[in-house]
Amino acid sequence: MSSETIQRIAVIGAGQMGRGIAQVAATTGLEVLLSDASLELATKGRDSIASVLGRLVEKGKLTEEARAQTMERIRPVASGADLGECDLAVEAATERFDTKIAIFKATDASLKKGAILASNTSSISITKLAAATSRPERVIGMHFMNPVPLMKLVEIVKGIQTSAATYEATRNLAIKMGKTVVTSNDAPGFMVNRILIPMLCEACFAVQEGVGTAEDIDTGAKLGLNHPMGPLELADLIGLDTVLAIANVLYDEIGDSKYRAPVLLKNLVAAGWLGKKSGRGFYKYDDKGQKVVS
Repeated sequence: MSSETIQRIAVIGAGQMGRGIAQVAATTGLEVLLSDASLELATKGRDSIASVLGRLVEKGKLTEEARAQTMERIRPVASGADLGECDLAVEAATERFDTKIAIFKATDASLKKGAILASNTSSISITKLAAATSRPERVIGMHFMNPVPLMKLVEIVKGIQTSAATYEATRNLAIKMGKTVVTSNDAPGFMVNRILIPMLCEACFAVQEGVGTAEDIDTGAKLGLNHPMGPLELADLIGLDTVLAIANVLYDEIGDSKYRAPVLLKNLVAAGWLGKKSGRGFYKYDDKGQKVVS
């Protein structure tokens, strides 16, 4: 299957990442089935995309006609819906191995023969996910960055079983979606998160040990390292539960103490302070997701 034959995709998970993937795919001209645990959740995901595009229309960055055409290409469906018409499915669920395996098995059974099954996982082995399916050579990692509509990068991850044809079709699709592609072999954390997560955790350790405040650490990174966002702001944006999950995978798989998660990070997650999506993490956020200045 080439990227030209990929006309209809399924996005499994209508959360922050899934919505972003669906929006970009539909904007590119692809037909999208947006799936979640219930039709209600999938519909809410589609409605959220409509709101985002509506704000772009208000700002003059998108025409009303383009918004309407994009929304017509996104159809919400419930978990377990027949995905036989799709050429590719992207799983964008929470970063838990058991959750992803369950979704992969169900999606594998629903997809037509020859369709590609991709995961947006940040750290979980593509090889292990592929082994749970009947199409291991058609399984691949398609790791989008958050927020998907703004971030240019897609990290393509090849499992041991991934065929060259699957890789080329997925790579070309990502390029068609306006993304720049980097390629990683299947290793814990892949490339981007293997570099990123230790930095985010070290910033958290610095807060935990009283080296500096979250504000000063983030300002130091932005002005001293020329980063567009501070590491703790970025952790809040990603979701502290996701950061913790990736750190745990890195530590469990590699065993090096540099990947261990700080107690402060574990406590924030235990408290339900997951960052921007919950309204509180290292910072507090209002209903519109804007940082509250204390």
